[in-house]
Amino acid sequence: MSKIAAAFAHGKAFIPFVTCGDPSLDVTEQLVYAMADAGADLIELGIPFSDPTAEGPVIQAANVRALAGGVTTDKIFDMVRRIRQKTQIPMVFMTYANVVFSYGSEKFISTAAEIGMDGLILPDLPFEEKDEFNPLCRQYSLDLISLIAPTSHERIAMIAKEAAGFVYCVSSLGVTGMRSNIATDIGGMVDLVRRSTDVPCAVGFGISTPEQAAKMAAVSDGAIVGSAIVKLCEAYGADCVPQVKEYVQSMKNAVNG
Repeated sequence: MSKIAAAFAHGKAFIPFVTCGDPSLDVTEQLVYAMADAGADLIELGIPFSDPTAEGPVIQAANVRALAGGVTTDKIFDMVRRIRQKTQIPMVFMTYANVVFSYGSEKFISTAAEIGMDGLILPDLPFEEKDEFNPLCRQYSLDLISLIAPTSHERIAMIAKEAAGFVYCVSSLGVTGMRSNIATDIGGMVDLVRRSTDVPCAVGFGISTPEQAAKMAAVSDGAIVGSAIVKLCEAYGADCVPQVKEYVQSMKNAVNG
């Protein structure tokens, strides 16, 4: 069983996201340990990019802060090496195709696998272009996570058939960010995925409250939360670790319902 599959093996998964280097890489490292302690099942580490097209204002601002603070892909790789000496919690990178491409696709993917990352999410990579990265991901046993959006009904089965790790169900159109209400028929999307694959389905984009997380987890295999956590990092800066830990605990309890 892959480590990502294992993250979904004990009931519903809670998957937090943080932007690496916001407020600093030292704090990001401490956040990983705190979130793991708080019950996170899998952690998404965002590698900042100057033009994060899928992100709303909260995560965009975090990208700007992290890059202004001098964060680089190599420094993030070094941080992961330190983290892997202390915890084996499943982790995936979330970044943009250009970050991987400009670093050197094979060098990026082979290094990510070698330092102990379990998967890669590229929100700007269309399914039709995934062959640019997928053979390398397979070669180095790094799961390339597929995203499905509410618009891609006829494509859902096609994407799900080739999915690895978990399927990232995008709960609402547009960019990441907190939503007061999620109207998409998530249950319907998940059913379509389940007809084609037994790879788990986690729902993200727009979830910020325990109630929303519980609702999404009820019709899928887990909930992903980014902007609400990044907001805490912004509000509390270097003191955000206990705040995030408490938040992750409450969200994990909610998805377990």
